[in-house]
Amino acid sequence: MMGSMANGAHLRWMAFVDGENFKIRGQELAKSEDITLIGGDYFRRDEFLWFPGKAGFQALGNVSVSGLRHDERGRRSYYYTSVQGSDEDLAEAKRRLYRLGFDPQVFKRPKTRHSKGVDIALTRDMLCHAFRGNYDLAYLVAGDGDYLPLVEELKRLGKIVHVAFFL
Repeated sequence: MMGSMANGAHLRWMAFVDGENFKIRGQELAKSEDITLIGGDYFRRDEFLWFPGKAGFQALGNVSVSGLRHDERGRRSYYYTSVQGSDEDLAEAKRRLYRLGFDPQVFKRPKTRHSKGVDIALTRDMLCHAFRGNYDLAYLVAGDGDYLPLVEELKRLGKIVHVAFFL
């Protein structure tokens, strides 16, 4: 596959956002920097956080690997999060994420603990799409080292993985 891309073809990419981790780290960073996050299209406290003006299907950077370039538009971008509340609250979170250009994967979160569905679903989807050959490059937006074994396995499969997170 890489040989055919050497002739000028673009890398096909997909994005996988651990919204649980991303929103927590983003909210912590905003608080530490004395930044007020205002609820709206790109932020909803304890539900989701994203970059203003950036659609989920847009690349997060201008990647060039050995002269290879990625497609301008992603094949699919997933955003995984969990929400406490009613079924309508979950449906509203899905609608908002969909409008941002994501395939929303929203789980119901129990009031007493964090949802593990996000990590498991993200890992499953990244591996399944990799095995099916649906992407060459994956953007993983997360916030901790939990996904290191996943990234190593994807690299063994010949995939390129770019990880983005808050410092």
